[in-house]
Amino acid sequence: MDDSLSDKKMPAAKRGMNRDSLLLKAILRFPNGTDERVVRIRNLSAGGLMAEVPIKVARGERVEINLHSIGWVSGHIAWVTDGRVGIAFDHPINPKDARKPIGVSELEIPPYLKKLNTKTLPGKIRRV
Repeated sequence: MDDSLSDKKMPAAKRGMNRDSLLLKAILRFPNGTDERVVRIRNLSAGGLMAEVPIKVARGERVEINLHSIGWVSGHIAWVTDGRVGIAFDHPINPKDARKPIGVSELEIPPYLKKLNTKTLPGKIRRV
Protein backbone atom coordinates (compact mmCIF):
# COMPACT_ATOMS: atom_id res chain seq x y z
CA MET A 1 0.00 0.00 0.00
CA ASP A 2 1.36 3.43 -0.93
CA ASP A 3 0.83 6.00 1.84
CA SER A 4 2.00 8.92 -0.28
CA LEU A 5 -0.27 11.91 -0.61
CA SER A 6 -0.64 13.99 -3.72
CA ASP A 7 -0.66 17.77 -3.56
CA LYS A 8 -4.43 17.66 -4.19
CA LYS A 9 -5.08 15.76 -0.94
CA MET A 10 -2.99 18.08 1.26
CA PRO A 11 -4.42 21.41 2.46
CA ALA A 12 -3.24 24.34 0.38
CA ALA A 13 -2.03 26.24 3.46
CA LYS A 14 0.31 23.39 4.43
CA ARG A 15 1.74 22.83 0.95
CA GLY A 16 2.08 26.56 0.27
CA MET A 17 4.79 27.11 2.92
CA ASN A 18 8.24 28.07 1.67
CA ARG A 19 10.67 25.18 1.92
CA ASP A 20 14.46 25.39 2.11
CA SER A 21 16.23 22.70 0.12
CA LEU A 22 19.21 21.49 2.11
CA LEU A 23 21.08 18.43 3.28
CA LEU A 24 21.31 18.12 7.06
CA LYS A 25 21.62 15.20 9.41
CA ALA A 26 19.25 14.90 12.34
CA ILE A 27 18.22 12.29 14.91
CA LEU A 28 14.76 10.76 14.68
CA ARG A 29 13.13 8.98 17.60
CA PHE A 30 9.74 7.60 18.51
CA PRO A 31 8.26 8.81 21.83
CA ASN A 32 7.22 5.27 22.84
CA GLY A 33 10.67 3.72 22.26
CA THR A 34 14.35 4.25 22.88
CA ASP A 35 15.55 3.64 19.31
CA GLU A 36 17.15 6.69 17.68
CA ARG A 37 18.14 6.84 13.99
CA VAL A 38 20.21 9.31 12.00
CA VAL A 39 18.20 10.69 9.08
CA ARG A 40 19.02 13.05 6.22
CA ILE A 41 16.80 16.10 5.87
CA ARG A 42 16.21 17.12 2.25
CA ASN A 43 13.95 20.13 2.75
CA LEU A 44 12.65 22.07 5.71
CA SER A 45 9.85 24.55 6.29
CA ALA A 46 8.21 26.12 9.32
CA GLY A 47 5.53 23.41 9.31
CA GLY A 48 7.53 20.28 8.54
CA LEU A 49 10.28 18.53 6.61
CA MET A 50 11.11 15.78 4.16
CA ALA A 51 13.75 13.28 5.24
CA GLU A 52 15.37 10.08 4.06
CA VAL A 53 14.69 7.46 6.71
CA PRO A 54 16.52 4.09 6.90
CA ILE A 55 13.62 2.30 8.64
CA LYS A 56 9.98 1.53 7.93
CA VAL A 57 7.53 3.96 9.48
CA ALA A 58 3.76 4.27 9.23
CA ARG A 59 1.75 7.30 8.30
CA GLY A 60 0.30 9.00 11.38
CA GLU A 61 3.03 7.71 13.70
CA ARG A 62 4.22 10.17 16.39
CA VAL A 63 7.90 11.17 16.13
CA GLU A 64 10.44 13.58 17.56
CA ILE A 65 13.37 14.93 15.58
CA ASN A 66 16.47 16.70 16.90
CA LEU A 67 17.27 19.60 14.57
CA HIS A 68 20.60 21.40 14.74
CA SER A 69 20.37 24.70 16.69
CA ILE A 70 16.65 24.10 17.35
CA GLY A 71 16.49 20.97 19.49
CA TRP A 72 13.80 18.31 19.74
CA VAL A 73 10.67 19.01 17.70
CA SER A 74 7.57 16.81 17.94
CA GLY A 75 5.30 15.92 15.07
CA HIS A 76 3.80 13.06 13.09
CA ILE A 77 4.50 11.21 9.85
CA ALA A 78 2.33 12.91 7.20
CA TRP A 79 3.34 10.72 4.24
CA VAL A 80 5.68 7.85 3.35
CA THR A 81 7.18 6.88 -0.02
CA ASP A 82 10.34 5.07 -1.21
CA GLY A 83 12.50 5.57 1.90
CA ARG A 84 11.42 9.18 2.34
CA VAL A 85 8.93 10.63 4.80
CA GLY A 86 7.17 13.90 5.40
CA ILE A 87 6.99 15.03 9.00
CA ALA A 88 4.41 17.64 10.02
CA PHE A 89 5.47 19.56 13.14
CA ASP A 90 3.08 20.11 16.03
CA HIS A 91 4.26 23.73 16.31
CA PRO A 92 5.96 25.94 13.70
CA ILE A 93 9.73 26.48 13.82
CA ASN A 94 12.09 29.00 12.23
CA PRO A 95 13.82 26.90 9.53
CA LYS A 96 16.67 29.42 9.25
CA ASP A 97 17.78 28.45 12.77
CA ALA A 98 18.73 24.99 11.46
CA ARG A 99 21.26 26.62 9.12
CA LYS A 100 23.08 28.55 11.85
CA PRO A 101 26.78 27.69 12.06
CA ILE A 102 28.04 25.79 15.04
CA GLY A 103 29.78 28.25 17.34
CA VAL A 104 32.96 27.62 19.29
CA SER A 105 32.71 28.49 22.96
CA GLU A 106 35.58 29.79 25.04
CA LEU A 107 35.91 26.39 26.71
CA GLU A 108 36.39 24.60 23.38
CA ILE A 109 39.44 26.66 22.34
CA PRO A 110 42.68 24.77 23.07
CA PRO A 111 45.00 26.52 25.56
CA TYR A 112 47.75 27.11 22.94
CA LEU A 113 45.26 29.05 20.77
CA LYS A 114 43.88 31.09 23.66
CA LYS A 115 47.24 32.86 23.94
CA LEU A 116 47.01 33.94 20.32
CA ASN A 117 43.52 35.34 20.85
CA THR A 118 44.45 37.55 23.82
CA LYS A 119 45.02 41.23 23.19
CA THR A 120 48.34 42.78 24.08
CA LEU A 121 48.93 46.34 25.16
CA PRO A 122 50.47 48.64 22.54
CA GLY A 123 54.24 48.63 22.81
CA LYS A 124 54.36 45.22 24.54
CA ILE A 125 55.81 42.16 22.90
CA ARG A 126 53.72 39.06 23.06
CA ARG A 127 55.63 35.94 24.05
CA VAL A 128 54.21 32.64 22.96
